[in-house]
Amino acid sequence: MALKKVFFIPLLLVYMMVSLACAYIVLPEGLESSSAGAQAANKGWAGIVTHVSETPAGDLRIDITIRNDTGVWSTMRAVDGKPALLTTGDGKTASCATVFVGTGGHRLAPGFQMRGYTGDQSGQPETQLLYVECAGAVAAPESKLTIDYVRFDGDLDYYVEVAETNKVPGKLVLNLDEVVTSLTYPVSEPVEDLIQDAGVEMIALSDNIVSLLDVQRDDAGFHFTWQNVNPSRFALKTHIGIPPVIGADGIIYGVYETLDMADVPLTPAQGGVTWDTEVAVPADVDNLYILLSVESKKPRTYVNYALEITGE
Repeated sequence: MALKKVFFIPLLLVYMMVSLACAYIVLPEGLESSSAGAQAANKGWAGIVTHVSETPAGDLRIDITIRNDTGVWSTMRAVDGKPALLTTGDGKTASCATVFVGTGGHRLAPGFQMRGYTGDQSGQPETQLLYVECAGAVAAPESKLTIDYVRFDGDLDYYVEVAETNKVPGKLVLNLDEVVTSLTYPVSEPVEDLIQDAGVEMIALSDNIVSLLDVQRDDAGFHFTWQNVNPSRFALKTHIGIPPVIGADGIIYGVYETLDMADVPLTPAQGGVTWDTEVAVPADVDNLYILLSVESKKPRTYVNYALEITGE
């Protein structure tokens, strides 16, 4: 009986090691660069004033575009509950309580810029443009707007970002005298090897391969068909969430949710599955890219890809 126990324990250890190895597969050398692109100097996020106006209520409104200058994929948001600060040329200050500045939870590719995203604060998807409003203020000459923000860079690790141990603080300082009206979206500064063809095969958990099989577009938006091929001896799920789209109007379409909350089928061992996702995009928006996050390296860690679907 003792001999049987000794023989059983090594077998159990071998099985555990194989099972764990299945879940923690490192991407082949060179593939990760397709997700991050060539990493440039990290300058944080930039803010650009695109319009300054007065609201019907008589408040000052500043419309804003944000640009990812971190050199890597990144998400950012204005610090929750903290007003922006308006400072006039003579040193007077005013608090601006209405602040809508951020990526809506999505990671944006390096060199990309945006001016809005799809939100659902009312319970229904709606376009949320980026802007700040300052009650009772006016746009005096030499005025500056300061916005405190936080950002999260690189591949998305769910456990790290829940704890926010990778949070990086920053400030946007915008000169209201410098209004830019001729921006090109969504790519501001092209990053070498960043943008991938829509048909690229992407390595996921346990050497699974995720690819975009088909793209259909109608007046309501896009219908994507995805495929996962699983060469391993274990059935598993590969999560990509519900990938959003950004185009020539600088708006990210698709409400952000935790990526592995989206329903995805189980891929059988040494088999494959297909599934569909949809995103509502106005019919007149072109120059489009999918902002795709693929579960890779280890569970609940995601590598990012920008897939070009222009002309689809």
